[in-house]
Amino acid sequence: MLISRPRRRPAGPSLVSARNVVIAGLAALCGFAAAATARAQDTFRPPPPVTYTEKYEIFGGFNYLNGQAGQNIPKRYNMAGGEVMGTYWLTPKWGAAADIRWDGGTTPALPAAQSTNPKIQTRPFVSQMIYMGGAQYHWIGNQRAGINFHALAGASSGNFDHSNPGVTPDTFFNVTGLYTNRTAFNGVVGASIDFNRSARWAIRVSPDLVLEHFGTELREFVSVSGGVVYRFGDR
Repeated sequence: MLISRPRRRPAGPSLVSARNVVIAGLAALCGFAAAATARAQDTFRPPPPVTYTEKYEIFGGFNYLNGQAGQNIPKRYNMAGGEVMGTYWLTPKWGAAADIRWDGGTTPALPAAQSTNPKIQTRPFVSQMIYMGGAQYHWIGNQRAGINFHALAGASSGNFDHSNPGVTPDTFFNVTGLYTNRTAFNGVVGASIDFNRSARWAIRVSPDLVLEHFGTELREFVSVSGGVVYRFGDR
């Protein structure tokens, strides 16, 4: 007696479709995992080293200047403004620098300034435009920070009669004790500390000793700048 076994039926369309969906889902999960692994590797990859081998450097930021607006005025002024300095690095240690600064603020004046008609402000506004050139020396640096020294010389154009209410220039300068508008020697000697954010970007703090000759003698004051440094170009 022959007994016939039931034949296995081929998988229906629904079973094939489900299997394809599962395979596609597993492939997508593998792709997502590979992409996440690549992103994680990029995230934890160390940044490019700071080598200080760039050919150019530009600094821009804010500037504070302490000084004197008249040789016979007993008190000093405090100015604020901005600074831009560019450096062309000739060697790994030495660079040629050009610097421009503008500072403005109020200054004390002699008491006689209140005797005019119309009266002059008790603290007139004054300003200076300073432009200098010189050298910058890279002393030491690593991945986190670097120290430079600089010496710059040039001139400062002082504008000391912004607050003239309408009296004659001779009267204004005589009673206030301020310098007349003029251009005089200006130089700075200082250092800068760069806190590196990357190979090209850094935050800079730069204190200076300022030398100026608006009066009859060379006088010393202080200045502090703070801002951002950007390095670019291969030497």
